[in-house]
Amino acid sequence: MSPIDSVLLIAFGGPTAPSEIRPFLDNVTRGRRIPPERIEQVAQHYERMPGGRSPLNDLTSGQAQALERLLVERNHPLPVFVGMRNWHPYLHETLVEMATRGRRRAFGIIMSAMRTEASWDRYKTDVTEARARVSEAPDVVFAPPWFDHPGFIEAVADRTRVALEALPIERRDSTPVLFTAHSVPVPMAETSPYVNDVAVAVQAVATRLGLRRFSLAYQSRSGSPRDPWLEPDVLGVIESLANDGDKDAVIVPIGFVCDHVEVLYDLDVEARAFADERGVTLHRARAVNDHPAFIAGLADLVLDADQ
Repeated sequence: MSPIDSVLLIAFGGPTAPSEIRPFLDNVTRGRRIPPERIEQVAQHYERMPGGRSPLNDLTSGQAQALERLLVERNHPLPVFVGMRNWHPYLHETLVEMATRGRRRAFGIIMSAMRTEASWDRYKTDVTEARARVSEAPDVVFAPPWFDHPGFIEAVADRTRVALEALPIERRDSTPVLFTAHSVPVPMAETSPYVNDVAVAVQAVATRLGLRRFSLAYQSRSGSPRDPWLEPDVLGVIESLANDGDKDAVIVPIGFVCDHVEVLYDLDVEARAFADERGVTLHRARAVNDHPAFIAGLADLVLDADQ
């Protein structure tokens, strides 16, 4: 078997200009039962971002650059590429570039910690379909699940620690920490390890920090309101905290590896406004982004695969 000669970060993608928002959402929602009014709402969320663009592409590129630098430092230099499911650079476009540069066997890392059909299986299928479109496309061997990898857990824990330290010291132990992950349809969750992946990661972070009060909520559901999706919803949990008299809450988007629109709007705008109306101040931990511990964890995955 030939050695790994490159790394491919496989991510969701996002529009990079206002004119790309609706074509991008057409890609994302094609074949899914999502009400048109919900799609229009999401389009408006993107329009509210600086420049009317998603930060996901830039953040993922930053992760790739950080990983490439660290692999050099670890005496294992490999080029790191980025391929997207739903926008440029599409997976097939990146595979063309990799083939042109003579890459023959890539280590593919799906940039989603938690596994469902939507967050893992579709990515693998899309890679297979993209490879079929590209002459001499490199083989892609996929990273194993990494939802409980020490690097990821340490990065989330550190982001949570920083958010807690913004509170007065006398309130830190009593302030609830609310972890969030993307909601998915219940039938999808029942046929995947998603709920367990999230629960294991949450417990690992809570144990590392010695959290006294923590819980999990789901956010950003997008399907038909008639279909059951994972609950509790983040807004419902915030309502309960307010009813219990809590004045602060730290919110940790553990299910997201970048501060993209579903974090920047759904939490920073919508959830924060909802909490403010109920007298609760949200203190949001950053996503892992290019946290050194997270990048080190990705490097570990690469090195372990290439032994």
